[in-house]
Amino acid sequence: MNMKIETMGNLKSIEASERNDKHSSLRSVVFVALALWLGLVSFLGSQGAFVAKADSPPLPIFLGVAIPLAVFFAAYFGWGPFRAFVLSADLRLVSAIQAWRWAGLGFLSLYAHGVLPGLFAFPAGLGDMAIGVTAPWIVLRLIRQPAFAASRRYMIWNILGIIDFVVAVSMGTISSGFIHGLPLNVTTSAMAQLPLVLIPAYMVPFFIMLHFTALAQARRLERFEK
Repeated sequence: MNMKIETMGNLKSIEASERNDKHSSLRSVVFVALALWLGLVSFLGSQGAFVAKADSPPLPIFLGVAIPLAVFFAAYFGWGPFRAFVLSADLRLVSAIQAWRWAGLGFLSLYAHGVLPGLFAFPAGLGDMAIGVTAPWIVLRLIRQPAFAASRRYMIWNILGIIDFVVAVSMGTISSGFIHGLPLNVTTSAMAQLPLVLIPAYMVPFFIMLHFTALAQARRLERFEK
């Protein structure tokens, strides 16, 4: 009997080790993919690939946001190991990264210097700052009370983070200059050029992926608690 229990314990240890190895390998693949993605956006930005034609909607920027998200969701729903990797991500780290969005203050600075229109800079900047400044408190709550990950407040915080991006992208599109009649002294054309293009074409979809990761885990934890 003892030998049987010991054998089962060894098998579980081997299975756990194999899962860790798979996650470690997939983690490396994800990090490489993120680096290549950043390099590609930087290269395309240097070539002016995100600059839309005059009087045209900012379709290149939209594609820069949409394509990475489409790839992410396709991998999540269509590739089991990647979905398992996402669902095992450390929510403390996932939430802590959102603190970088305090840099949304830069939008207000660019507005003050006449680089970006207020119609875009204020909702985008203030929304990002709100998520960024509250991120440390969210992380502390997750550390002290892991069950907070399944709470309605945590879900709402992540949903608000996504809504902020929806508003920012919408205002950025409206303020891009292709809609005539708007009282705009400047447009969001600067967002299609380096270094600012890294925000909509890299950081926005990346942060949305983090929010989705948190919501997916929160939803799963909520089902387990029921």
